[in-house]
Amino acid sequence: MIHRTIPNNGDWAVEARGLIKNFGENRAVNGVNLNVRAGTIYGLLGPNGAGKTTTIRMLATLLRPDAGSAHIFGHDVMKESQVVRQLIGVTGQYASVDESLSATENLVIFSRLLGLSRAESKRKAAELLEEFGLTEAAKRPLKNFSGGMRRRLDLAASLISQPPLIFLDEPTTGLDPRTRNQMWDTIRRLVSTGSTVLLTTQYLQEADELADRIAVIDRGIVVAEGTVDELKSSVGRSSLHLRIENSLDIGVARHTVERVLNVKSNVSSEGGKITAPMADADRVADLLIALREAGIHLAELSVQKPTLDEVFLTITGHGVNENASSAPYEMPEVEEIRG
Repeated sequence: MIHRTIPNNGDWAVEARGLIKNFGENRAVNGVNLNVRAGTIYGLLGPNGAGKTTTIRMLATLLRPDAGSAHIFGHDVMKESQVVRQLIGVTGQYASVDESLSATENLVIFSRLLGLSRAESKRKAAELLEEFGLTEAAKRPLKNFSGGMRRRLDLAASLISQPPLIFLDEPTTGLDPRTRNQMWDTIRRLVSTGSTVLLTTQYLQEADELADRIAVIDRGIVVAEGTVDELKSSVGRSSLHLRIENSLDIGVARHTVERVLNVKSNVSSEGGKITAPMADADRVADLLIALREAGIHLAELSVQKPTLDEVFLTITGHGVNENASSAPYEMPEVEEIRG
């Protein structure tokens, strides 16, 4: 049986200070600081090569940091690596299971390696296959599994020991939208039952949907950190978007927008559309009244917050889907910490 202490949700699940990792002359991680509160979903958002996977591997005791420190529920990843491994589950970008075996056989083997009895292993395998919607495929060879099924099985394998902290490294890369949504639901359920999730992603929607807090990482450095709303607010105000039914009214409509919202700059009007900064969404009602009094009819109106894409572009100078560097930051080799 697996014996470990379950941390309290009031604790910090992850505390990292000044983590640095070099691969030859390439600095993959350059002084990363992280604080992840237990019982939350924390996202590391960044493009390929940003240092996300390398950071996860150091926190999971799979890579030795060149400098800095990290603690998992108060335990030093370098000095107490064996204890840390009892507290974590790690799921990679690709299924780490044996394709020549069935789903049940894989989960039973993993369970036995973790110290569960044969009966406990079979029971655990059945529970996890049901949780991840794989019961009907339990006896099917993995070579016949779809990419989404393999990813779900990989996540199931990482949860055999019911770890309080789960590292998910780009868990939905390459999945179709339906399977991705299923994975999101599963991740939310894990946290609702007391687990903490630290995930890496380059999907802006995924970070927006799941993460309680986000660290934007670029070229090995955390360049911004906060809640989704905090990050969006940091790059500017919301914006008002109007489309006027009669394009001849665009001049009067623009003047009305400037007067009611008290904005004289950053207002654009072209093609029957008006865009303006929106500091106070409550002024929308006043604007609608003013436009009606002026006899101006709207075809469309919306108030939009800045997107995470705009956040990333503003902070880093490039989009999240662009490579941060051509340097091979996400190195495959593993330097496991012995403890």
